[in-house]
Amino acid sequence: MAASSKRKKSAPGVSGNPARRMSGPNRGSVVATTPVTLGDWIGAARLRTLPLAIAPVLIGTGAARSTGPEFHWVIALFCLAVAVLLQIGVNFTNDYSDGVRGTDAVRVGPARLTASGRVKARTVLIVGLTFFALAGLAGLAIVVRTQQWWMLAVGAACIVAAWFYTGGKRPYGYAGLGEVFVFVFFGLVATLGTTWVQIFALPQQAWLGAIAAGLFACAVLLANNLRDIDQDRRVGKRTLTVLIGRRATQVLFTIFVLVPFGIAAVLALLFPIAWLSLLALLAGLPAILIVWTYRQPKELVVALALTSLTSLLYAGALFWAFVG
Repeated sequence: MAASSKRKKSAPGVSGNPARRMSGPNRGSVVATTPVTLGDWIGAARLRTLPLAIAPVLIGTGAARSTGPEFHWVIALFCLAVAVLLQIGVNFTNDYSDGVRGTDAVRVGPARLTASGRVKARTVLIVGLTFFALAGLAGLAIVVRTQQWWMLAVGAACIVAAWFYTGGKRPYGYAGLGEVFVFVFFGLVATLGTTWVQIFALPQQAWLGAIAAGLFACAVLLANNLRDIDQDRRVGKRTLTVLIGRRATQVLFTIFVLVPFGIAAVLALLFPIAWLSLLALLAGLPAILIVWTYRQPKELVVALALTSLTSLLYAGALFWAFVG
């Protein structure tokens, strides 16, 4: 009977209760303590964003192939490894940084590992840094193979930019600069770097493809930040979307998604198969429609995924055009 009474008096959050209260930045929020599964870790890697890492490598490799008969498959695959590993590393360190700041305490999208309290923040950080290290090793292999030692500085800049997106005392992602850095690193650096290490030249089609890849990456970030605009305002996260508002974000998103197809039309003058990239609008136009007509922020998760898919379909079409 005494044991029963004690159980009745137990407060929420004690051992054995399915929920507990967070300490630190998320103090006061109730979070689940269910075991973390492999699916949770895969979800934290945010697979829907990986096409943004694959697209510039496809475009850059295609642009390299368009100038000569030889494929550098090994170098291209290592470029892909660098891009994907960096993207996953960014996603985990973003999970960590936003979690410890309390930015992700209330989310519209999938729950994060750190903010939910289901995984220690230090563990999430170590996983993210491990992916950065693996990306660095893949990049080092490219440098050794190509003897382009100056690209070590480029690789270091990529990792630094990845960390300071939401990490450090003054993350640029909290100051409205996220889209600028995403355009530079997911567009220009990733695409042009892939082309350069294969042919040591940067043809016009590589530049145009790099701009397109960067715009798609910015569009995905806008969809993500539009979904979180209310929460970001409350916690003081000044993304570009928070600074310019919903309507301007919707307009900018539309421009970022459609301009790459104008670029494809220009490329089609030399590479006619590039017209096939218009098929990617089958995913891009619904994304635009959702961004303009959504009623609940969670609907923008679909727009984000569709935009990411659009970038991959577009890149695949350009790769085919350049190779064909």
